[in-house]
Amino acid sequence: MISVRYKAVARVRGPLIFAKGIPRVKMGEIVKVHVGEELRTAQVLEIAEDITTMQVFEGTEGITRDTSLSSTGETLSMPTSTELLGRILDGRGRPIDGGPAVSGELREISGFPVNPVMREYPRHFVETGISAIDGVLSLIRGQKLPIFTGGGLPHNEVASQIARQSSVLEEEEDFAVVFCAVGVTHEDASFFLRELEDARAAGRLVGFINLAEDPTVERLTAPRFALTAAEYLAFDESFHVLVILLDMTNYCEALREISAAMGEMPGRRAYPGYMYTDLASIYERAGRIKGSRGSITQIPIVSMPDMDITHPVPDLTGFITEGQVVMSQSLFQRGIYPPIDVLPSLSRLMKDGVGENRTRGDHMDIADRLYSAYSKGRETRDLALVVGEGSLTSEERRYLRFADRFEKRFISQGRRERRGVEQTLALGLEVLSVLEEE
Repeated sequence: MISVRYKAVARVRGPLIFAKGIPRVKMGEIVKVHVGEELRTAQVLEIAEDITTMQVFEGTEGITRDTSLSSTGETLSMPTSTELLGRILDGRGRPIDGGPAVSGELREISGFPVNPVMREYPRHFVETGISAIDGVLSLIRGQKLPIFTGGGLPHNEVASQIARQSSVLEEEEDFAVVFCAVGVTHEDASFFLRELEDARAAGRLVGFINLAEDPTVERLTAPRFALTAAEYLAFDESFHVLVILLDMTNYCEALREISAAMGEMPGRRAYPGYMYTDLASIYERAGRIKGSRGSITQIPIVSMPDMDITHPVPDLTGFITEGQVVMSQSLFQRGIYPPIDVLPSLSRLMKDGVGENRTRGDHMDIADRLYSAYSKGRETRDLALVVGEGSLTSEERRYLRFADRFEKRFISQGRRERRGVEQTLALGLEVLSVLEEE
């Protein structure tokens, strides 16, 4: 097939080309950009009456009005096969681990809409090995449960620990992790590669690493490549897949940058007005489908600037997902790891995925008692700051001791310590016993 080139560049702004006069081009199509002897790749973002807007993956430096463009008729896609397991790829699905190219059937990264009638309700437990999550904020297969964090908090360590330790309780079921790091530094990328090496070597992990120095547009494609791999493993190969997306705030910053370059009307804090819809197109690719043994469970990591949970990114994420796990700076400053504050945290699907024949019959009862007692303990701690601990009643002092013990024995654990759900529930009963002490 002969590729026709068009000298159609009208203007260039940031990572975008605004072209005029390319016939029959379609949304999402890949366009070749011929810059001298160099060949670059662009993707169509918008088609207006006379202008086609494209984002260039390799950057727009050196592009002039004389640069020629040629359409391909193709959209962004990736090869899918079980060869993905154990591989590390970049934000465009290309291997960066020194191994050969992945072979398999090409699949578009845009995903496919799932008829709501065909969705299976999440009802099975996913064990993360972290007591604060498994005990009182249980993750359910097919759920979207974000972790809200902030600057200086150990979300990288928590994310990699979950990736290493997670599993489903049924031994006969296949389980895999798709780990996607968006807009991270070289130091963070090296940390993830080091921490996840065992899981990768065991063939239970697919990694996608997008560096902060990579083109902005790759931050928008990386999660979609990761979810395309997850959909193949879940719905073609019957794996139960846990997808960890870190950091979705970096993704939204890239979305804002592209939107500003396109001259779009800004919304809250200059983020585009369609950010809710865009995030939903990523988060809603989790779930279970009737007739399929596989599932996709998501843990997006969301940084909150200034620990502001009303910031547009965590705010919109909370609307779309089924709960949140909130990390606390005060717990971290007191040496508690992981610094998960269970009081503002919530797993809306927990009650449907724990209990008899799933984890243990008394799981929900233990979780409710722990939550209630810790809430009273935190209130008592605030009271003691005002009136002094000597002015507390004996019952209030018990709740104060419980809060300390709950944080140091139940929430706090080693960075390489994996606790099974039985061990977590036993610890929960142990810390509750302080309330019965005279």
